[in-house]
Order: sequence, then C-alpha cells, then structure tokens
Amino acid sequence: MDTPVPPPTERAARRRDRHGRGMRGPLAPPQVPLSVSRSDAFDDLVRDAAERLERRWPQLAEVEFAVQDVPPPTPDLAETDVVPLGQLITAGASGKGPRNRIVVYRRPVEIRAKGRDERALLVHEVVVEQVAELLGLSPENVDPRYGEE
Repeated sequence: MDTPVPPPTERAARRRDRHGRGMRGPLAPPQVPLSVSRSDAFDDLVRDAAERLERRWPQLAEVEFAVQDVPPPTPDLAETDVVPLGQLITAGASGKGPRNRIVVYRRPVEIRAKGRDERALLVHEVVVEQVAELLGLSPENVDPRYGEE
C-alpha cells in the first residue's frame, strides 16, 4: 500500500536542516531593513540635509530635492576637468514652470568621500551651497556650521 505524498508546501514546512534543528527564526525584526542599498543610503543623507535646512528656512518646503547618479553631459563639462557635485535648477522666470530643484550627484560625491561620516558632511555642504545660491546668501548665513566640521 502506497502512502500519500504530502503537497510541496507541507513538505517544506516540516523540513529540518541537516542538524535536525528545523527552521530558524527571522534574522531581523520586520521593522528593521536587512540591507539598505548605497543609493538608498545616499537618498537618506540628502533628505536629512534638506530637512535640517527646512527647519531654519521654511521657504525651502517649496523646493524639490533630487539625486542623480552623474551630471548630464554638457559642453561646459567637456571643457573643464571639474565635475559638479550638485546643481540648482531654478523655476521659470514667469513662475509657471516647474518648482526650484536642487540636484545632488551621487557618484561624484561618493568618489570624493572616504567614509560614511565624510560623505554625510559633503552631502550637507553641497545642499547648503545650492540653497545659498537659491536664496542669494552666503553658505555661512544659510547654515552657521558650514565649513566648521
């Protein structure tokens, strides 16, 4: 007499590892991400820098902050050896165009920074410089701690 074979899902549920211990629990609690990609971590750095400045300058709530991997190729970029770390894209003069936008370029910043702390500081400085350009102020007036760290 043949014994029925349980469906695959039941077999997997009863399966034990080679030491007979069975399935182990999750590696991390559900609310903790197991891994964060480099680009996600960089996005978080830009978001943190923007939120820090928005507390001091409420008009930045209307500014869009974005991250791109590399700057787009332009004739100006081909003539110089300087690669920009960020860019301010202003709205149209009529005000009917898109919102003001600050773009931080991920790869050039990552190449210049040696570690996570240095990367966070560089991202913050790039965001402060672009906000200063937008507001027509010096970076030191936008963030008094600019350049100190």
